[in-house]
Amino acid sequence: MTTPENTPPVNTNRLPEGKMPQLRVMPVPHDANVYGDVFGGWIMAQVDIAGSLPATRRANGRVATIAVNSFLFKNPVFVGDLLSFYADIVKVGNTSITVYVEVYAERNRLQTNIVKVTEATLTYVATGDDRKPRQLPPLESLISHQQ
Repeated sequence: MTTPENTPPVNTNRLPEGKMPQLRVMPVPHDANVYGDVFGGWIMAQVDIAGSLPATRRANGRVATIAVNSFLFKNPVFVGDLLSFYADIVKVGNTSITVYVEVYAERNRLQTNIVKVTEATLTYVATGDDRKPRQLPPLESLISHQQ
């Protein structure tokens, strides 16, 4: 039987094609435990930041995280890994936006070893200056505003 402990990391050897990362960051020693493994909480914070970027654009303003629907640590993250965070909106409601985030680590940059380390789904709610939920603007108004 295969368990997460004995499953080898899946090396993709490339980042997702045709997509730009929302965030790229390299963890440093104070982001890790004494064994060099990066804290899960640090990764979660970075995922939340990456997920909030497309949500903020879609909401055309402030958003707040209201749910972490799923979070899976697929492989460990180490000090010195270059992490790329990709985020896509997967659902839009009246006030909420659900975002799927994938995280890839570039290891051994001389040999380009790329491993998917984390995936998560988070839900954000658009809020006004009073920090109470507000309706999302129609998509058409955002498109005409950008032109």
